[in-house]
Amino acid sequence: MKQRSLLLIDSSINLALGILLIFFTPPVAHWMGLPVPDRLFYVNILGAVFVGIAIALAWEALRDKTSPQVGLGTAGAAAINLCGGAMLAGWLTFGRLTLSTGGAVSLWLLVVFLISISTLELVQLGRSS
Repeated sequence: MKQRSLLLIDSSINLALGILLIFFTPPVAHWMGLPVPDRLFYVNILGAVFVGIAIALAWEALRDKTSPQVGLGTAGAAAINLCGGAMLAGWLTFGRLTLSTGGAVSLWLLVVFLISISTLELVQLGRSS
Protein backbone atom coordinates (compact mmCIF):
# COMPACT_ATOMS: atom_id res chain seq x y z
CA MET A 1 0.00 0.00 0.00
CA LYS A 2 1.32 3.44 -0.88
CA GLN A 3 2.14 5.93 1.84
CA ARG A 4 -0.38 8.44 0.48
CA SER A 5 -3.20 5.87 0.64
CA LEU A 6 -2.23 4.79 4.13
CA LEU A 7 -2.21 8.41 5.36
CA LEU A 8 -5.62 9.07 3.80
CA ILE A 9 -7.06 5.95 5.45
CA ASP A 10 -5.55 7.03 8.77
CA SER A 11 -6.96 10.53 8.23
CA SER A 12 -10.43 9.13 7.55
CA ILE A 13 -10.38 7.01 10.71
CA ASN A 14 -9.24 10.00 12.80
CA LEU A 15 -11.90 12.21 11.22
CA ALA A 16 -14.68 9.70 11.91
CA LEU A 17 -13.53 9.24 15.51
CA GLY A 18 -13.18 13.01 15.97
CA ILE A 19 -16.67 13.72 14.66
CA LEU A 20 -18.09 10.96 16.85
CA LEU A 21 -16.38 12.44 19.92
CA ILE A 22 -17.40 16.02 19.09
CA PHE A 23 -21.04 14.97 18.84
CA PHE A 24 -20.79 12.44 21.68
CA THR A 25 -23.97 12.62 23.74
CA PRO A 26 -25.61 10.31 26.27
CA PRO A 27 -27.87 8.77 23.57
CA VAL A 28 -24.83 8.07 21.36
CA ALA A 29 -22.99 6.55 24.31
CA HIS A 30 -25.96 4.32 25.17
CA TRP A 31 -26.32 3.28 21.52
CA MET A 32 -22.64 2.31 21.44
CA GLY A 33 -22.79 0.63 24.84
CA LEU A 34 -20.26 3.03 26.36
CA PRO A 35 -20.25 4.68 29.77
CA VAL A 36 -21.52 8.25 29.86
CA PRO A 37 -19.15 10.69 31.57
CA ASP A 38 -20.54 13.36 33.89
CA ARG A 39 -19.17 16.08 31.61
CA LEU A 40 -18.53 15.85 27.89
CA PHE A 41 -15.91 18.61 28.00
CA TYR A 42 -12.85 16.37 27.67
CA VAL A 43 -14.54 14.04 25.20
CA ASN A 44 -15.37 16.96 22.90
CA ILE A 45 -11.90 18.51 23.19
CA LEU A 46 -10.34 15.16 22.29
CA GLY A 47 -12.69 14.93 19.32
CA ALA A 48 -11.55 18.32 18.05
CA VAL A 49 -7.91 17.28 18.40
CA PHE A 50 -8.65 14.11 16.40
CA VAL A 51 -10.23 16.25 13.65
CA GLY A 52 -7.10 18.42 13.65
CA ILE A 53 -4.93 15.30 13.36
CA ALA A 54 -7.12 14.10 10.48
CA ILE A 55 -6.62 17.41 8.67
CA ALA A 56 -2.87 17.25 9.32
CA LEU A 57 -2.66 13.69 7.96
CA ALA A 58 -4.66 14.58 4.86
CA TRP A 59 -2.47 17.64 4.32
CA GLU A 60 0.64 15.46 4.54
CA ALA A 61 -0.83 12.88 2.16
CA LEU A 62 -1.76 15.49 -0.44
CA ARG A 63 1.20 17.88 -0.17
CA ASP A 64 3.75 18.29 -2.95
CA LYS A 65 6.39 15.62 -2.35
CA THR A 66 9.09 17.79 -3.92
CA SER A 67 8.83 20.09 -0.90
CA PRO A 68 11.79 19.91 1.49
CA GLN A 69 9.36 19.66 4.43
CA VAL A 70 9.17 16.23 6.03
CA GLY A 71 6.33 15.09 8.26
CA LEU A 72 3.24 16.95 9.34
CA GLY A 73 5.13 20.18 9.92
CA THR A 74 3.72 23.65 10.27
CA ALA A 75 0.40 23.10 8.51
CA GLY A 76 -0.36 20.03 10.59
CA ALA A 77 0.51 21.77 13.84
CA ALA A 78 -1.70 24.73 12.90
CA ALA A 79 -4.63 22.44 12.06
CA ILE A 80 -4.40 20.57 15.37
CA ASN A 81 -3.99 23.74 17.43
CA LEU A 82 -6.84 25.57 15.67
CA CYS A 83 -9.28 22.68 16.10
CA GLY A 84 -8.44 22.22 19.77
CA GLY A 85 -8.48 25.95 20.46
CA ALA A 86 -11.79 26.47 18.64
CA MET A 87 -13.48 23.65 20.57
CA LEU A 88 -12.13 24.98 23.86
CA ALA A 89 -13.39 28.48 23.00
CA GLY A 90 -16.78 27.00 22.14
CA TRP A 91 -16.98 25.24 25.49
CA LEU A 92 -15.92 28.38 27.35
CA THR A 93 -18.49 30.46 25.50
CA PHE A 94 -21.48 28.11 25.32
CA GLY A 95 -20.74 25.19 27.67
CA ARG A 96 -22.08 26.62 30.92
CA LEU A 97 -18.95 25.46 32.72
CA THR A 98 -18.62 26.04 36.43
CA LEU A 99 -15.10 27.45 36.67
CA SER A 100 -13.27 29.54 39.17
CA THR A 101 -12.03 32.88 37.91
CA GLY A 102 -8.50 31.47 37.79
CA GLY A 103 -9.68 28.43 35.83
CA ALA A 104 -11.55 30.56 33.31
CA VAL A 105 -8.57 32.90 32.88
CA SER A 106 -6.21 29.94 32.45
CA LEU A 107 -8.36 28.31 29.81
CA TRP A 108 -8.95 31.57 27.91
CA LEU A 109 -5.19 32.18 27.95
CA LEU A 110 -4.75 28.70 26.47
CA VAL A 111 -7.27 29.56 23.71
CA VAL A 112 -5.40 32.81 22.95
CA PHE A 113 -2.08 30.94 22.90
CA LEU A 114 -3.39 28.18 20.59
CA ILE A 115 -4.99 30.62 18.15
CA SER A 116 -1.92 32.90 18.21
CA ILE A 117 0.59 30.13 17.60
CA SER A 118 -1.62 28.75 14.82
CA THR A 119 -1.80 32.17 13.20
CA LEU A 120 1.98 32.50 13.33
CA GLU A 121 2.35 29.00 11.85
CA LEU A 122 -0.02 29.80 9.01
CA VAL A 123 1.75 33.09 8.29
CA GLN A 124 5.06 31.24 8.21
CA LEU A 125 3.57 28.61 5.92
CA GLY A 126 2.31 31.33 3.58
CA ARG A 127 5.74 32.96 3.45
CA SER A 128 7.51 29.69 2.66
CA SER A 129 5.23 28.72 -0.23
